[in-house]
Amino acid sequence: MNNALINDEPIPLLKRLNWQDWVYSIVLLAGAMFAFNQYSHHMDVYEQGFLFGAVATFSWLGWSWKAMRNLVLGVGVLSLFAIFVYDADLQRAEQAFFLKYLISSQSAIMWMNVLFILATVTYWVALFNSSQFTGKFASSLVWSAVLMGFVGLMVRWYESYLIAPDVGYIPVSNLYEVFILFCLITALLYLYYEQRYATRQLGGFVMLIISAAVGFILWYIFDREAHAIQPLVPALQSYWMKIHVPANFIGYGAFSLAAMVGIAYLLSARGILASRLPSLDTMDDLMYKSIAVGFAFFTIATILGAMWAAEAWGGYWSWDPKETWALIVWLNYAAWLHLRLVKGMRGPILAWWAVVGLFVTTFAFIGVNMFLSGLHSYGEL
Repeated sequence: MNNALINDEPIPLLKRLNWQDWVYSIVLLAGAMFAFNQYSHHMDVYEQGFLFGAVATFSWLGWSWKAMRNLVLGVGVLSLFAIFVYDADLQRAEQAFFLKYLISSQSAIMWMNVLFILATVTYWVALFNSSQFTGKFASSLVWSAVLMGFVGLMVRWYESYLIAPDVGYIPVSNLYEVFILFCLITALLYLYYEQRYATRQLGGFVMLIISAAVGFILWYIFDREAHAIQPLVPALQSYWMKIHVPANFIGYGAFSLAAMVGIAYLLSARGILASRLPSLDTMDDLMYKSIAVGFAFFTIATILGAMWAAEAWGGYWSWDPKETWALIVWLNYAAWLHLRLVKGMRGPILAWWAVVGLFVTTFAFIGVNMFLSGLHSYGEL
């Protein structure tokens, strides 16, 4: 093998790390050790595993994607500052300036909503004006929204324990919380691919689905007061929830991203905005990668859900409406990937399929909760 070939080989991740990467991981580990020393008596073996597993996971993410490192540190600093300002007194949410207007859970989540809507508008302005500066500003708004959203969830987690230790739970248990999670995961997936493909031209499309979710969150807050923290129903008081729900919503986020790219693909194929959008091949590749990632995580989530069901209800599968529609979603994207990988299909048919798949996924996500009942009825609107 000649030197050129040797030099062209990708450098292993560990050899690409610098001192900042190692300091970042040491900070994460120190935080986990502090949490373990303070709260290990409240944790079972699974929760302890999740704690140190998170260190490994976020270390790898921060090493692989430097922007994620900054996000994790930012969320950690602001969340710890909020905890410090609370001083173990939930009433301070209405008394302390920073909590009331910025970093209590509800304030941070409202900032997230505003920033996502502003980002949507800014991306469309950037698309029509072909302005790189406006596009960069739009990306900054999305990063700021993601930061505030994760701070909101982390502080909400702390607030639930301030209400009462037996009320405390990780905030991924109801439609209000998982819609926030959906916005954040979808935005992060988009930001990753925005950097990877070096284009901001699809931001306006992807932000539309996030803005729709923001609209639901706002309606749910003002009409149903869904932001109030309530004790978990017994079925959700399980360590399985901590891994099943996030895996599920990585799948949902990736499928939604693929659908919005599919819309852009179909418009460009008809000559609409074609000169302003990425090439059809780029959008086709992005659809494929998004669906592949979503399918992998949705498969993991389905397996974890079956294991959770066996523990909670005594059986791995019961053809409950939520389970049945999860299977329909899985089969839909399995067929999409089969046509793409085995049959070599490309083009508008798969783009239309990705768009229609969004409606299937949306019904599985929220339609089942609205119109059907079953073992998952605790999640109804």
